[in-house]
Amino acid sequence: MKKYMIFLVVIGVLLACNTESKIEAEVAGIQVDFTIERFDLAFGAATPQELPKLKKAYPFMFSDRYEDAFWIDRMTDTIQVELRQETKKEFPDLKQEKLALKGVFQHLKYYYPNFKTPRVVTTTSNVDYRNKVIVTDTIVLISLDTYLGKDHKFYQGIQKYLRANFERKQIPVDLAKAYAQKHIQQEQNKTLLDEMVYYGKQLYFAKSMLPNTSNAEIMGYTEADFQWAESNESNIWRYFLERELLYSTDSKLPGRFINPAPFSKFQLEEIDKASPGQIGQYLGWQIVNAYMENNAVTLNNMLLQPTEVIFNNSKFKPKR
Repeated sequence: MKKYMIFLVVIGVLLACNTESKIEAEVAGIQVDFTIERFDLAFGAATPQELPKLKKAYPFMFSDRYEDAFWIDRMTDTIQVELRQETKKEFPDLKQEKLALKGVFQHLKYYYPNFKTPRVVTTTSNVDYRNKVIVTDTIVLISLDTYLGKDHKFYQGIQKYLRANFERKQIPVDLAKAYAQKHIQQEQNKTLLDEMVYYGKQLYFAKSMLPNTSNAEIMGYTEADFQWAESNESNIWRYFLERELLYSTDSKLPGRFINPAPFSKFQLEEIDKASPGQIGQYLGWQIVNAYMENNAVTLNNMLLQPTEVIFNNSKFKPKR
């Protein structure tokens, strides 16, 4: 019996790998054409006389709330100049990033045939790390000054757990998650489980767009953090069940288990010290993975399902 079960598992893995290989072969043949427009460089090189031309080329980069004098001052402001110089130093070109973005766009086109490749524009944003990548139907805006490396001098006043992902390798991950937010249809999150499943959908979507990116990078974890989450999955799940947290509407729970943080707050000292933040997102991802493994549904169909449908049909059981 044991040998038979092992045989079924091996067959399942082989079939899954074969399906993934077919998908990736199709994705590789999808044509997407785009350039990355360096607004950050164009603005840095422009003179006050060239401002009207720049505003015409990039109208979405100039708020009507500000007079031309505001933008002219930014051209020579010492902090802004240094910000642009450091960004140019770290990103003299974007060949590596363009290849990664192309992969995301190809996968989007595969899963959503009506997807139109957007206009991709880079900028600086005074290190606005809450809006590192902005996505609309026609434009992708990437703030390069939020990807200069976690130890860059500009980030010294920012908490370590936040700047850990201010790395250039996170650009495609952040792009995929931004698109996920556009496709997920979910009512207002009320319970911890709602929050978990919402982010589980986001992470599953991002992994679908970036299948060759490690699970740790998709989560924004180090490999050690991800291994800790995997090794303690059963204990974490038991903790949530025993304390009846899944359906709780306690407003403090997202801060403890969902939101970015240096660690998750189990209120157990030995665990808190070892745990990574956002452990609820990790568990939500595992629930969504289980749902997709046990139900014949498309990616888009899953994104539209309410929390109850995802959870009740996931047959989720912790791996360890």
